[in-house]
Amino acid sequence: LQKGSSPVAPVHLVDEESADKTNLGFIHAFVAAISVIIVSELGDKTFFIAAIMAMRYNRLTVLAGAMLALGLMTCLSVLFGYATTVIPRVYTYYVSTALFAIFGIRMLREGLKMSPDEGQEELEEVQAEIKKKDEELQRTKLLNGPGDVETGSGTTIPQKKWLHFISPIFVQAFTLTFLAEWGDRSQLTTIVLAAREDPYGVAVGGTVGHCLCTGLAVIGGRMIAQKISVRTVTIIGGIVFLAFAFSALFISPDSGF
Repeated sequence: LQKGSSPVAPVHLVDEESADKTNLGFIHAFVAAISVIIVSELGDKTFFIAAIMAMRYNRLTVLAGAMLALGLMTCLSVLFGYATTVIPRVYTYYVSTALFAIFGIRMLREGLKMSPDEGQEELEEVQAEIKKKDEELQRTKLLNGPGDVETGSGTTIPQKKWLHFISPIFVQAFTLTFLAEWGDRSQLTTIVLAAREDPYGVAVGGTVGHCLCTGLAVIGGRMIAQKISVRTVTIIGGIVFLAFAFSALFISPDSGF
């Protein structure tokens, strides 16, 4: 009987080890995602979209529209990456490592070739794009203006409450951010991370990273946009990507994170 009862102890040890391993996997994925998103998004097109729109419109509306787009994109990217886990982990792990190395080398090359005021071109491009959307919005208001006046005060109050959440500005912030993020480096990075890391950690870390960057853009506006050195951020980003690729030499694909 004593011999039969001895295997009970290792079962608890295995459970504790698996729980610790899961926690470490989540933390590692969270840190990886948040650091990669920050170095990818600071000074990026989506950053400038949030910064410029926040200077013209209600900040909360712009922040809500941009964050919904980025949160949705992060979840989609994590799903895409997690779908690749049907492939043996050893393959996805080393393919993702190679992609990190490629991204890192490209970012370093881009950063070293950039001039110190490189972000101004991106800023002007986003300003022109938002100006075009503003003109379209004004034309729509002119066409729909008389109808809104004739509705009377009894219907305008509920409309204002509803439009506070779903307004043309909200839709514009959502659409511009979503389209700018699609196929962007941060989206591809999130997919690659989800293929090799804990997907929940990547989703939470990626969302928090986007919140930090977009929040800075909305609060700081043009001041942050003008003072950020896109060249420096790009070089640091390249180093971070290469660090993740280099870490694969010391971490086994089967280690769980």
